[in-house]
Amino acid sequence: MELSDFRDSLSKSAPPDDLGSLLCALWHDAKSDWSRAHEIVQDEAGHDAAWVHAYLHRKEGDLANAGYWYQRAGKPVSKKPLEEEWEALAAALL
Repeated sequence: MELSDFRDSLSKSAPPDDLGSLLCALWHDAKSDWSRAHEIVQDEAGHDAAWVHAYLHRKEGDLANAGYWYQRAGKPVSKKPLEEEWEALAAALL
């Protein structure tokens, strides 16, 4: 799946069946369901999951918690606009 396909899937009422959990979390986030996105990612492990978790907490405005998750992801705290970070995450996970 390409990033454009992933973006196109946002017009649907449910995420594609073949999305991994982290992309599914980003899908729900893009559909304005932060709680569902967070619910999905909080049960995941690894650097990519920590990056998505960090992004979600930065979007929420909980910068201290976001900083913790960026550290767990091995990434610097993002200063990019949220939309740019979302795209970077989606592209990296695809």
